[in-house]
Amino acid sequence: MSEFKVDIEKQLTKLGKDIQDFVERIVPLEDRGHDFTPACDIIESDKTFVIKLDLPGMAKNEINIALKEQVLTVKGERAETLDEDEKYSRQERSMGVFSRSFALPENVNTAETEARFSKGVLSITMPKSEIFDDATSIPIK
Repeated sequence: MSEFKVDIEKQLTKLGKDIQDFVERIVPLEDRGHDFTPACDIIESDKTFVIKLDLPGMAKNEINIALKEQVLTVKGERAETLDEDEKYSRQERSMGVFSRSFALPENVNTAETEARFSKGVLSITMPKSEIFDDATSIPIK
């Protein structure tokens, strides 16, 4: 593959990520008082593509990871119930339904994706490869 073609593909991937970031910033959630957007980091190396999401207070069975056409979606709901005699004096932690979607680079082999949940952080690791096997769901370890 020529350097020019590789450079164009990298620039298009970057443009796609920039557009996704822009849309996520300007599209408001329907109900800010109940929904939240977990913070995430995306880490890329020569061999892997890793997405980390902060999901404190959740269990791995409350999180769903799905893949469709090179888009990874993480969904779930963080909820807390109060006893009948309790009420919030102050509530700063967001609760509710969340959904985060990530456009994946073309060189990620989604069939070999691993998801781990530890200490409130979900880490999704995808190896880079020339093999493009597609997966539909990812179990969390």
